[in-house]
Amino acid sequence: MRLIVAAVGKPRDQALGAAIEQYERRAARYWPLDIREVREERPHGGDVAAVLVKEAERLAARVEGASVVACDERGVRMTSRTFATFLQEARERARDMAFVIGGAHGLADSIRDAAQTRLALAPWTLPHELARLVLSEQLYRAGTIVRGEPYHK
Repeated sequence: MRLIVAAVGKPRDQALGAAIEQYERRAARYWPLDIREVREERPHGGDVAAVLVKEAERLAARVEGASVVACDERGVRMTSRTFATFLQEARERARDMAFVIGGAHGLADSIRDAAQTRLALAPWTLPHELARLVLSEQLYRAGTIVRGEPYHK
């Protein structure tokens, strides 16, 4: 089982990018972790729908064959312990799981509809870079929970 984080764009803020990288590195000690960034689409003439379609195509191509978890504020909310159990059960099924994070305009309905799970990282909308940081921190935290280790900040 491999965990895939498929995200639109690279972190623009250097400090935020460093924090994301740190938690992804920590999480990788517990889960086989594969980070897949896709190019962010620029809106031409303000056509957000076209942006979402193109980003969705790129994301879908990068997570093919995996069980898809769409990171969406309208998804299910899990405690850290519930999330750890969710990941452990995926590990036991030996199925790749892909967490998909949209870009500045969110996720296309095609990604949400195709997802096996929709996961709320927070009850409010997060900037996509911050969503990636929250997800990577929770992947790390879930690893410590599964192994019964103390959480190190």
